[in-house]
Amino acid sequence: MKKLAYTISILLLASSAFAQDLTDGLRYSNYHISGTARSAAMGNAFGALGGDFTSLSINPAGIGVYRAGEITITPSIGNISTDGTFLSNKVNDSRYNFGFNNLGYVATIPTGDNSESGLVSLSFGLGFNRMEDLSFNRVAQGANSNHSLLTYFTDNVNSSGLAPSNFDPYYERLAYDTYLINYDKDNKEYYNNITDNKYGQSQRKSTQQRGYINEYVLSMGANFNHKFYLGATIGIQDVYAKEDANLYEWDAKNNIPYFNEFNFNTYLKTTGSGFNFKLGAIYKPTDQLRLGIAFHTPTFYRFTEDYDSYMNSSISYSDGTENYKANPDQPGTYDYKMQTPFKTIFSGAYIIGKSALISVDYELVDYSTIKLKDGSNGYDYYGENQDIKSAYKTTGNLHVGGEYRVNPNFSVRAGYENYGNPYNAKYNGVENPNSDNSYSTISAGLGFKQGNFFIDTTYKRISYDEHLKAYIGSPNMVYYEAKQNNFIITFGYKF
Repeated sequence: MKKLAYTISILLLASSAFAQDLTDGLRYSNYHISGTARSAAMGNAFGALGGDFTSLSINPAGIGVYRAGEITITPSIGNISTDGTFLSNKVNDSRYNFGFNNLGYVATIPTGDNSESGLVSLSFGLGFNRMEDLSFNRVAQGANSNHSLLTYFTDNVNSSGLAPSNFDPYYERLAYDTYLINYDKDNKEYYNNITDNKYGQSQRKSTQQRGYINEYVLSMGANFNHKFYLGATIGIQDVYAKEDANLYEWDAKNNIPYFNEFNFNTYLKTTGSGFNFKLGAIYKPTDQLRLGIAFHTPTFYRFTEDYDSYMNSSISYSDGTENYKANPDQPGTYDYKMQTPFKTIFSGAYIIGKSALISVDYELVDYSTIKLKDGSNGYDYYGENQDIKSAYKTTGNLHVGGEYRVNPNFSVRAGYENYGNPYNAKYNGVENPNSDNSYSTISAGLGFKQGNFFIDTTYKRISYDEHLKAYIGSPNMVYYEAKQNNFIITFGYKF
C-alpha cells in the first residue's frame, strides 16, 4: 500500500495524509445533516413529522405526508472559527462557507377519496440534501522540546535498512533530498540536526480543507387514510474533499547548528460515490400523536485519492546558506471501498392544539461496523478493520425540535441536536482523549408564507471539539475547538 504508517498507541489519532484508516472511516460515516431551513431550525427532528424535503433523507415515509407538490431551494452562508491548542499555545483560524443545502421537487398524486380506508395518495421526490460540510481552516503552533517530523523520518529509515533510492518518495526521500536527513558513515546510521541538538524548534501546522457529502435522493411514499404512511428512498452519495496541509518547523531561537527551517506540504483530494437504501413508516394513533421508525442500510462507497507532497529546507554552512527543494516524480493515485454503519431512527411528535408541536428523533449507529476494503493494489484492510472494531462503539444521536404557529402565515421554531461520542474510552489499553468529545447544535428560525410561496430562515450554531496529532508520528496532540454560525434560507413553492 502507498503509505501505512501506524503507531500502536492511539492509532485512531494518526494523521498520515495518504493512509486510509479508522479516521477516514468515521469522516465519511458520521453525518450531520443540513437540509431545508425549517428542518434545521427544528433540530432535524422530522422522522415522525414528514412534509419537509429533508425528511426524505431521515425517514422517507415523510414524503407520504405531503398533500401537494413542492419545489424548494436552500442556500446558506456560515463562518467556522477554530481554536487550536498545541504545546500550551492557542491560535485561531476561520473561514466563510457559502453553499446549497438542498434542492428538492415533490409531486403528489391523489388516488382516491379521503376516507377511513384505502390508499389516499402517492408522492414522489427527487433532489438532494447536504449530509456533511467538510470545509474548514485550522492552524496550530508551538515550541517543541521532544519531537520533530524529522525524528519520525530518521527512525523510519534507520529501522528499514533501505537505501535512499528506496525511501518513500512522498516522505523520507524528500527529507533526504533536501539535506534534512544525512548519513553518518562512521556510525552507519542516518541522523538529523534537530533531534541531535535536543529540539527546541518552533512548529506550525496549517490545514485548509474544502468539501462536502451530498445525498441525491429518489423517493416514493404512500398515504393510507391520513393515519399510516410508508416510504422508501434510494440515496446516491457524492463526496468531494480536498486538503492542503503544511508543517513548518523553524529554529526561532537560532540554537540548532546548520538547521534554519523546512516546510513539508501535502495535498490530498478524495472523490467518491456511494449508494444506500432507506425504508420508513409513520403512524398516527391519534390526531395529536405521530410515531415513526426508519432503517438506513450501509452506504457502499468507492473512493479515489489523488495525493502529492513536496519539501523545502534552508541549511546554513560555514560558507553561506543553501535552500533546497524536492518533490516526487509524479503524484499518486489510490482506490478503495468503504461501508458505513447501519442506522435505525426512532421518532415521535405531538401536536399541541392547532398551533404548536414538539418532535424528537433518536438515531442508533454502531460505528464499530465501519469497513474499509478492496484497496487498488489488493490490500484487504484486515488490520484497520480490527482497529475500527476496537476503537469505536454504538452511540445515539438526539434531535429535538418545536414549532409555534403565531398565525396562518407566520411561525417560530427552535431546535437542539446532540451527537453521541463514537469513541471507546480506551484503545489497546491506552486512554483515548477523544472519548470526551462533543458535537451539538442549537437553532432557531422563522417561517413566512403567502399563498403558494413560502420562505423559511434559520440561524444555527454548531459546537464541537477533537484531538488530532499535529503530524504523522507526532506524540503531541492538538486540541481543536470549533464554533460554526450558519444562516440558512429556504425558498419554496407549493402547487
